[in-house]
Amino acid sequence: MLQFEQIEKYYGNHLAIQIPRLQLGKGLYWLKGENGSGKTTMMKMVAGLHPFKGDILLDGISIKKNRNDFLNKVNFAEAEPIYPNFLTAKDLVELYCSIKKSNINESIQNLKDLHIFDAYQNSVGSYSSGMLKKLSLALALIGKPEWILLDEPLITIDVAAVALVCTWINKMQKDSGISFIISSHQSFQNDLPFTDIIEVKEHTATILER
Repeated sequence: MLQFEQIEKYYGNHLAIQIPRLQLGKGLYWLKGENGSGKTTMMKMVAGLHPFKGDILLDGISIKKNRNDFLNKVNFAEAEPIYPNFLTAKDLVELYCSIKKSNINESIQNLKDLHIFDAYQNSVGSYSSGMLKKLSLALALIGKPEWILLDEPLITIDVAAVALVCTWINKMQKDSGISFIISSHQSFQNDLPFTDIIEVKEHTATILER
């Protein structure tokens, strides 16, 4: 279970998001909200990229008290990934696999399925936005996380890649019990069996009633 307790995140005097209390059981969640509502901030807090007031717990493990144990259970892909231009996809895959203690061959196969393996040893500074997006999605699948956070995973990738990513999500959720939080303005409700919808409105996250 992923628990948010008395969360407040400010940028200066601006309230980005507040979550008094929210509990998410295992599942597949669609995170919805207007631009600037706090969706990305919420995901980055779970990914350990933003400081905040309050606490987030995963199966009782606090990100504040046991940061490394918490983050070992979470993977994240940004909406607009940025990597140092001099690195290659090979560098990044090897780094992520080392950190996550994962088999590199699985990641290589994912890059092949996404049709970007031909550029595996090229610097990512030469990649198009679509190639960078595909690389970030492949990196987010590395290891055995309990939760994967995908921020706008469908933007800038082609139709075939969208179908493949949805297939991967369904398989990982069904076969491995991995939970997902997916932020998207695009509708893929017919492709993914969402457990619930999280709405961020007026800088507060709640589960939408169905």
